Amino acid sequence: MLGILLAAEGGLMGLCVVPALHFGDGTAEAVALCAAFTLAVGGLLWLSYSRYRRIDDRRMAYLMVTLIWLVLTLFAALPLMATGATTSPSKAWFEAMSGLTASGGTIFADVSALPASVLMWRSMTQWLGGFGIVLLVLAVSPRLGVNRYALYTAEASGADITGRRPVSTAVTIRRTLTVYLSLTAVFIAALWFSGLPIWEAVNLTFTNISSGGFATSSTSLSELEPVQQYLLAAAMLLSGVNFTLLYLFFTLRWRQIGHKLEQFGTYISIFVAAALFVVGGLHWQMGLEWGDALRLGTVQTVSALTTTGSAVADTTQWWTPLTFLLLILSICGGMAGSTSGGLKVMRVLILMRNARSILRGRLHPRAVAPLRLNRQPVSSHIRSNVMVIFIVYATTLMLGTMVLMLCGVSATESIGATVGCLTGYGPGLGASGGFGSYAAFTPAALWLCSFLMLLGRLECMTVLVLFLPRFWHR
Repeated sequence: MLGILLAAEGGLMGLCVVPALHFGDGTAEAVALCAAFTLAVGGLLWLSYSRYRRIDDRRMAYLMVTLIWLVLTLFAALPLMATGATTSPSKAWFEAMSGLTASGGTIFADVSALPASVLMWRSMTQWLGGFGIVLLVLAVSPRLGVNRYALYTAEASGADITGRRPVSTAVTIRRTLTVYLSLTAVFIAALWFSGLPIWEAVNLTFTNISSGGFATSSTSLSELEPVQQYLLAAAMLLSGVNFTLLYLFFTLRWRQIGHKLEQFGTYISIFVAAALFVVGGLHWQMGLEWGDALRLGTVQTVSALTTTGSAVADTTQWWTPLTFLLLILSICGGMAGSTSGGLKVMRVLILMRNARSILRGRLHPRAVAPLRLNRQPVSSHIRSNVMVIFIVYATTLMLGTMVLMLCGVSATESIGATVGCLTGYGPGLGASGGFGSYAAFTPAALWLCSFLMLLGRLECMTVLVLFLPRFWHR
């Protein structure tokens, strides 16, 4: 699998030679050499070990998932250093990890000064990471004994409790791929027709469909026309929806959709409520006109909820409650089975209903009121799993913040960077928020942030299980 994925990564890397030649940025040879090297290593691994096709050991599957992300990140960092975009291994690793995990944090203070090949490669890594992780989980989850979890395809430790009949992994992969490619093509065309050059249309679609957030300019989306900002907001909002649900909707399979809309309704309700608060705050507290407040508030809210991280304004200059709300939204995230990060709406919903059930139990100890989601009972096993993931998430946020402060980062920036990296939102607070970057972070802080991105993208448990001594016992 490493060989196949490296070969695919090398092929995509080779496509970045095209913009290098078109814009004449002088990086075509360096990018071509990196692509050839990656393709060669992948091809050798593929051919040498092609006879091994099954993974029967559950531990090997966890190890393989983590190794794939680490190795792909290592090779993704090669063009960044070969082209001279950065000479620091820690910064190159951070940028590559941010791309492949679709996090969106960057170490480049002036993105517009980067070569065209590097800009395209950054966009491609996010597009590959936003889609690849979904397929990776789908491909590996049956080997981990988590089969038939088709609707929440990005949940490494989650479960589908809403489906009335199982959907095979192959069907889910095909549906996810269809939706992802279709959304990419539609929004590239829509942005192009709106007047955006094809170069920017491709890059911005890649990074926003994947819930990534990289841009071709240091000011992100702020210089685009309002209609283009709204189009990208629509792309973010759709990419935060469960892809299987989108497939059923676009193919008009209403009977299969009917009993799966509860989480979608919660997702939309959170977005609407938060957007109203942000728009109102921008108008009454910051004095913006209603039109500007509606546009900036809507786009920035959906960017935070879907953990995309694209910015239409410098949010570090906004009213403090608004900035805080955006961080809270990024922790929540979009629906399970989407490209967004965060805890996911499904888990948040289960946590809230579990708390309500416990409170009701205090008043009526003998009452039997099973927790339900989409009219289906939620088992105690799933409830405990969600609680464990929430505790691990909260503990990681606290420890990450503390270690970043020990690395010399201020308290405010430590909180913002930890949330931004773990949730996949990208921008933090202070210098790393808004239109800022992580350029001023020390190498130790960058390595820690890279690890947090990996933890967040692989749902924490897949990586942390490797640190158990029992994992390595025969």
